[in-house]
Amino acid sequence: MSAASLHAGRFVLSLDRPLIMGILNVTPDSFSDGGRYQGVAAARARAEAMLAEGADMLDVGGESTRPNAPLVSVQEELDRVLPVLEALCELDVPISLDTRRTEVMRAGLALGVDVINDVAALEDDGAIAAVAASSAAVCLMHKQGTPQSMQRAPQYRDVVAEVIDYLGARVHAALAGGIARERLLVDPGFGFGKTVEHNYALLARLGECARLAPVLAGLSRKSMLGAVTGQSEPAARVAASVAAAVLACQHGAAVVRVHDVAATRDALAVWHAMRDAQRAC
Repeated sequence: MSAASLHAGRFVLSLDRPLIMGILNVTPDSFSDGGRYQGVAAARARAEAMLAEGADMLDVGGESTRPNAPLVSVQEELDRVLPVLEALCELDVPISLDTRRTEVMRAGLALGVDVINDVAALEDDGAIAAVAASSAAVCLMHKQGTPQSMQRAPQYRDVVAEVIDYLGARVHAALAGGIARERLLVDPGFGFGKTVEHNYALLARLGECARLAPVLAGLSRKSMLGAVTGQSEPAARVAASVAAAVLACQHGAAVVRVHDVAATRDALAVWHAMRDAQRAC
């Protein structure tokens, strides 16, 4: 199911063209950029740099959900993200909070965040009600298992069908809980309890997820890219990440969540130009 716009807090965002969500991790242990943007000054500088590069929104996370990431207490997550959110909500740009905890969601929403990006698809107690009481958009993501266990032996009978069934159920729960459809995004959860083969099957059939709600695709620098390029270091996967972002948009993604904003912007500009020329023919 497509939508012409996403209603996200202070903003109504056109989805006529895919949006770029810049990743801002304020954690010491995220898989690609852990420790680089801790503290308000470093985080704000990075945010402003991504906006200058062409980001349409910013996604702030205070808990790493990479495979085997250690658990972080609610208080530690709050301590990491709230000062940064307070500074960034002054900017005239949609701010997304990447969290799976209701208490953190409520605190971020009180500061004025525009999107909740939840790897647990609002399964935490009270999460649906917290988002419903706000005007924020929400991204519902699929995962199998927890960050501590999800990559040990992920198994599916049909990964695409099972991901769609789960996301469909979470969309239904969100709608039933009072969250309007124009506030919903879905994310198949690349790398969250999937093998390399599972991930590429989902990418190839991403358009099927888009029938539920606009799709957010997060493939940036992930190990599924290293598996086919031989690049073991996340920072060496920029070219593969840009290719994956373009392919995701070609297959129906409405938002791409990326580390490398400028490179993604340039690649999508070429893709947009080609698509516009095709439509004019």
